Amino acid sequence: MTQTRQRSSRRAPGQRSRLAELLDALAVREGLHSTTVPGVQLARDSQPSPRKPVLYEPMILFIGQGRKRGYLGGEVLHYDAGHYLALSVPVPVECEVDASPDEPLLAVKIAVEPTLLAEILVNLDEPTRDGDVQRGIDASPLTPEITDAVVRLLECLRRPADSRILGPQTVREIVYRVLQDEGGGAGAALRALAARNDRFMRISRVLEQIHTDSALSLSIEDLARRARMSVSTFHHNFKAVTATSPLQYIKSIRLHRARMLMVNAGHNASTAAVAVGYESASQFGREFKRFFGKPPAEEAAQLQARFAAGAADARPVGA
Repeated sequence: MTQTRQRSSRRAPGQRSRLAELLDALAVREGLHSTTVPGVQLARDSQPSPRKPVLYEPMILFIGQGRKRGYLGGEVLHYDAGHYLALSVPVPVECEVDASPDEPLLAVKIAVEPTLLAEILVNLDEPTRDGDVQRGIDASPLTPEITDAVVRLLECLRRPADSRILGPQTVREIVYRVLQDEGGGAGAALRALAARNDRFMRISRVLEQIHTDSALSLSIEDLARRARMSVSTFHHNFKAVTATSPLQYIKSIRLHRARMLMVNAGHNASTAAVAVGYESASQFGREFKRFFGKPPAEEAAQLQARFAAGAADARPVGA
């Protein structure tokens, strides 16, 4: 049975309005766009999107308006104007977007840097945690402290000098406050990486290997050996971190990578299939269509058109 995780927000209406107002003024173009603060991007999406596969990289995502739902195994993660999302490892999910031209989705995305997490944790002088393996993705209610920091980050983006000088410091504060957030699983998802939980770190290193060598023949036995775990223990811990099995994770990464090769590198379906490790182009085509809902060429053409429209004005926000 599908479980739904949605907690009530402790965020004041005034804070919510200010966050949405700033995002509406700054995220003036459709799609995801860079800002002058490293690792910070803004997004506007005026159209709803049905449930479809996406690959989330490590990040913290705050939404000022609109709503997203992430389908992860048998669970639904809600992230909206009252809840933020955090990831410490790449996780494939199925995502659904509620948006419209009158109420577009407005969001700010902050990339998660493991070195910054570790540095903050060292300064906190917290011990390494070796308890249960924490999942690498979760959503939590926004706290007033986190909201205030995000609003100040967006205020920085209105002035180039503030962006350069105050922006990185405010990002650091946001990451710190998320790490300190005990009110839900999002903070715990980042703490698992920052605190270097032994089993979490072993799975994290295997995930890096999968992303680096996704075209190789990666057996579960080989990955378990790299994690220094038995196959059954590896499977259990892998699913605890990513909410999916190792085989499904590898297939998802290959298909996502093939799609981007077709969109960004001029590959056709056959060459993309070979590049990500498929020996059979027909098998690739079947699995691609089953996964994304469209044949490879059609999906790539639609994405190329969407990216071209979003690149019409690529000047970074805050410049």
